[in-house]
Amino acid sequence: MFIVEETIAGLQIPKQRGESLLDTAVRYAEERHWDVFPGTWLEAVEGVQRCSCGDAACPAPGAHPARPDWAARATGSATVARRLWQERPAASILLPTGRSFDAVSVPETAGFLALARMERMKSTLGPVTVTPDRRMEFFVLPGASAKVPELLRRLGWSSSIDLTVLGEGAYVAAPPTRVGCRGAVQWVCRPTAANRWLPDVEELVSPLAYACGRDR
Repeated sequence: MFIVEETIAGLQIPKQRGESLLDTAVRYAEERHWDVFPGTWLEAVEGVQRCSCGDAACPAPGAHPARPDWAARATGSATVARRLWQERPAASILLPTGRSFDAVSVPETAGFLALARMERMKSTLGPVTVTPDRRMEFFVLPGASAKVPELLRRLGWSSSIDLTVLGEGAYVAAPPTRVGCRGAVQWVCRPTAANRWLPDVEELVSPLAYACGRDR
């Protein structure tokens, strides 16, 4: 079930409610065929939410891999995902990139500017998240990390714009994972049957780069 939490730049951000981390992780594996793996979790220490990793200065509390072999633990099996989250129900939901999708990460303000532009252009979008760290992540077909540097060069944008691609060896935190006291990762464009087929990064890089250039 999704409810509207807030509206930013004219776009409604749906917030997931009424579904456990376990059920959500299983759904990602079962319905989207995404690999998933459990990350760290939040623990109350003297009334303060701390990361299970034990680092009081953790930069992503409750939202990063709990083990160095996380890539090998990622699974596309709903059955295995259910078992993993039954063992650790509070674990964050992390999705490895470079497999079913890559993710283009831009500042939140640039992301909303790009979304408005894409809407006018009637661009095809995949799922899009917004993180508590004010980043937006656009899901695209795998292989984007190899294409983007040349695409940006052709478009006349320098590498100094704040646009990065998460590909093989990286990961994203999936809704409704919480990042310490900062809040939860949310869907701006949630996964639906309509966006099961992801766009190629070539379809989105121009409006994203333009928005990042404007956002500097």
